[in-house]
Amino acid sequence: MKKLLIPLALVFCAAALSAQPRPAMQFPDYQFTTVKANPITSVKNQYRSGTCWSYSAIGFFESEAIRLNKISDTLKYPDFSEFFVVSNSFRERAIKYVRLDGKLNFAIGSEADDVLDVIRDYGIVPNDAMPGLNYGTDLPVTGELEAVLNGIVDAVVKNPNRALSTAWQRALQAVLDEYLGKCPEKFMVDGKEYTPAAYRDALKINPADYVTITSFTHHPFYTKFAIEVCDNWRWDPAYNLPIDEFMTVLDNALNNGYTAAWGADVSNIGFTRDGLAVNVDAAASTAGSDQEHWVGKDSGKAPEIKIVEKEATQESRQIDFDNKTMTDDHGMQIYGIAKDQNGKKYYMVKNSWGETGKYKGIWYATEAYVKGQSLDIMVHKDAIPRDIKSKLGIK
Repeated sequence: MKKLLIPLALVFCAAALSAQPRPAMQFPDYQFTTVKANPITSVKNQYRSGTCWSYSAIGFFESEAIRLNKISDTLKYPDFSEFFVVSNSFRERAIKYVRLDGKLNFAIGSEADDVLDVIRDYGIVPNDAMPGLNYGTDLPVTGELEAVLNGIVDAVVKNPNRALSTAWQRALQAVLDEYLGKCPEKFMVDGKEYTPAAYRDALKINPADYVTITSFTHHPFYTKFAIEVCDNWRWDPAYNLPIDEFMTVLDNALNNGYTAAWGADVSNIGFTRDGLAVNVDAAASTAGSDQEHWVGKDSGKAPEIKIVEKEATQESRQIDFDNKTMTDDHGMQIYGIAKDQNGKKYYMVKNSWGETGKYKGIWYATEAYVKGQSLDIMVHKDAIPRDIKSKLGIK
């Protein structure tokens, strides 16, 4: 997922966008009531790293471990290592980058299927076995690591020896090991020794049971295609559903005890820094001149704008995707449904920016926001209604 600039050095994801001034919008004083909330682990803080994709998908698989193993004691909730995934992902991406002569996005941003691929191929590691913080900070700061790795792969792509050495992959792995720690081959959990693969299997997590779903019209519905964004560097395919069926899958999952890993655009003006995501209709809500919009009238401040939410449609999604106004900014976890004091529906979202904002790291996203700004969701295949699963050919 891409990276945006936000206050207090919180980082969205991997590729920077230009900061734009936002008008001061007049949001109501919402009072939320939980309708359905499925178990999640604690809110984490990705801090100055573009690893939202790992944090969100790892949070999703932590919830899956809770569900599959019927863990009711919150003190026994799992805490998986995000940077075990990051390390394996970076190594595999480096190899592919070199094979493609540098014609591949090489950065720390990625997407949820990358996490699934690592879990499938290598397994799962508890966080205390690989915290990923070997470089002197208490929270993730990965800019230097990215720069060093880029220097290695770019030098290898230039191929100054006219034949690749047998050393470059070991050199790259050594850098990953020094910054993130070595990926453990064995570790102890509750007095029992596991390998990463054995731990995954003991948790009953079967990677073949998970699917990614999207909704765009430039590919046929009920087929699979690789979503054309740079962070999908593995070219993992997603099932393509009409947007109403996409939303039906999400609701069915949440109402039946599942959560979803969510890839979404958060550059929309309605995604606030204080725990709200509303599909704001900028055209309807920005009355007055351009000068008044950005700097206000006489006070030098931006005018307050009353919120007008726009409807999200299949057509609007496609236009936004084609125009690059909706893309893969950020990865989060959707885990529940709530309503406000007026009975309006919201999705409960676990973010990875620490316990920030009004709701301590939780966001409330309107149905229109999720419908209009979602790139994809990952769910367990049993969370999909039977008729939709049949259309997709999923057994």
